[in-house]
Amino acid sequence: MHHKPMLYVACIVLAMDWWAWTSAELFTAISDLEPLLETQKKIIDDLNDYVQKEEKRLGVLKKQINAYNREHEMAMADIDNYLGNPINAFTLIKRLTTDFNFIQNRIKLGTAFVGNETSNIINVRYPTDEDLTGAAQALTRLQNTYQLDIKELAQGRLNGIIYSGVSQPAVSTPLTASDCYELGRILYNVKDYKNSLRWMEESLVKYKEENEDYNFTEVDILEYISYLFYLLDDGQKALEWTTKLFSIDPNHQRALSNIPFYLKSVAEKKARLQNNNTEVMVEEETFLQKEKKVYEALCRGEMIVPSQISRKLKCSYLTKNHPFLKLAPIKREQIYIAPDVFVYHGVMSDEEIKCIKDMAKPRFKRATVRSANGGVMSADYRISKSAWLTDEESEVVARVSQRVADFTGLTMASAELLQVVNYGIGGHYDSHYDFTLKTDLPYESADGNRIATVLFYMSEVAQGGATVFTQLGLSVFPVKSSALVWLNLHPSGEGDLSTRHAACPVLRGSKWVSNKWIHESGQEFLAPCNLEYQREEVMRKIIKAKPRAKE
Repeated sequence: MHHKPMLYVACIVLAMDWWAWTSAELFTAISDLEPLLETQKKIIDDLNDYVQKEEKRLGVLKKQINAYNREHEMAMADIDNYLGNPINAFTLIKRLTTDFNFIQNRIKLGTAFVGNETSNIINVRYPTDEDLTGAAQALTRLQNTYQLDIKELAQGRLNGIIYSGVSQPAVSTPLTASDCYELGRILYNVKDYKNSLRWMEESLVKYKEENEDYNFTEVDILEYISYLFYLLDDGQKALEWTTKLFSIDPNHQRALSNIPFYLKSVAEKKARLQNNNTEVMVEEETFLQKEKKVYEALCRGEMIVPSQISRKLKCSYLTKNHPFLKLAPIKREQIYIAPDVFVYHGVMSDEEIKCIKDMAKPRFKRATVRSANGGVMSADYRISKSAWLTDEESEVVARVSQRVADFTGLTMASAELLQVVNYGIGGHYDSHYDFTLKTDLPYESADGNRIATVLFYMSEVAQGGATVFTQLGLSVFPVKSSALVWLNLHPSGEGDLSTRHAACPVLRGSKWVSNKWIHESGQEFLAPCNLEYQREEVMRKIIKAKPRAKE
C-alpha cells in the first residue's frame, strides 16, 4: 500500500507534540536527550521512504505522460488515418477511461485536479465505460468477420499490415498486457467467453515480457483463464491452469473454492461422452447461421458472381431521363441481373460531400431500428450514427435529390429525406431488407412501400465496409462519389427477398454514406406494376445461379 502524504505529516506533527510535551524535562539531563536521536532517525527514515514513494509515483505519471504524448503526436500527424484504425481507437478510449482512473487512484494529487479542470473546459469530452465496451466488442467483431489473428492484432497489425500515418513511416503501437487484459475482462463481462480467453492468454504472454506496474497481477490473469476454461466446459484445463496459479499463490481462496466445481465438470463431461458412446451430436445450422457465414465470406471478398450472370453485365453512359445527361452523361455499371443492381459513378462532388457532412455532424444520433412494439430502439446489430437533411434547407441537398430523380427516372415526390450515416469503430448493419415485409407490423405510410434504394458512398474505406447481398453472393466495396442503386420491390409491388443486404464492419477507415429511399406513390407511370410476383425467366436465373466462392 502507498502511504498518503497526510500520514507522514501526521507522523511529524505527533512527534513534535511529544517533543513539546516532554521539553520541560529533557534539557535537565543529557541522558534524556539520547532518545531524541532515535526519534530524529525515525523521522528521517519515514521522510526518505515518503520521497522514494513520491518519486516512484511521479515516475509512473511521467511514463504515462510520455506514452500519451507519443500517441497524440502520431494521431495529430494524420487524424483520419489514426482514428480509422480500430486498434488505435480502442486504446484511445481505454487511456481515457481505465488507464486514467488507475492514474487518479495511484496519484491523488495533481491528476484529480487535471480531471476536474479539464472536465470544466468547453468541448472536452471523456468516454464512458459503455464506449469502452463497445470498442472492445467492435474489435472482436472485426476479428471474427475478417478472421484476424489475435497475436497480429496485439502487435498492431490489421490483416498483416501495420498502419499509423500516411505522412510518416509505418510504426506500430502494439497492445500492452494491460490492453489485452482489459479486452479479456470486458468480453468476460458480456459473456463472450471464447474471445475473452484468447485475449487473457495473450495478456499473460505480454505480462511476462513486460516489467510494468499494472493494477492486476499474473495471478489475476491465471484466475480468469482457469475460470474461462470451466465456463467453456473444459474442467480439465481449468484444473491445469489452477495448478499454475497455486505455484505462485498456494493460498488463493477463490481458486481453492473453485476446485470442486472443476472436478465435477470433468466427471460430468466424462459421463456424457460415455453415455453418448463418444458420438458428437451435430446440430443443423439455422438460416441465420448459414447466412452469417455467407455474410462474412462476402465481407472478406471471397465470393464472386456466377459467370452466367457476370458475362451479361454491361457498362454504359446514361443519357436519358433528363436533357442535361446528353451533355454530361453519367457512367453506369451494371453489377447484377435480376434483381438489377447498378453503380452510378461520379454522382456527388467533393464539395457536395463536405457540405452534407458538415450539415449532418451536429445532428448525429445513434442509428435505430424498428422495435417489436412499433417504436424505434438502438441495437448491437446496427452500429452507426445518422442524421436527416431536407431539400428545403440546402440547395446542395435539393440538387442531390434532383440528381437521384435524373439517373433513376423516378419521382422524388414520395422519397424520404436524405439520411446521412457515419459508421463508428467496427461499424456495421446486419442483414436486413429496406422494404417492409407483410409479416412486419403495419407500416403506416400513405406513400406505400420503399420501391428503390439509392446509397451514396461519401468516403473511401481503406479496408472492409462493403455492402453485401447475402442472397445474391454480391459484394460492393465503397468507391467515393458513386451511388449503389437497386429496386426493392417486384413489378407486382411484392418485396423482393433477394435484395436482403448488409453493411460489413469497417476494418480501417471512416465510412460515410447517405441514403435516399424512394416510395411507390407517384411511380405508377414511371415504373408500371403488373400482377406477376416475379417473371418466370428471372426465377429460373435465381435458381440456377447460386453464389460461389473464389477459386
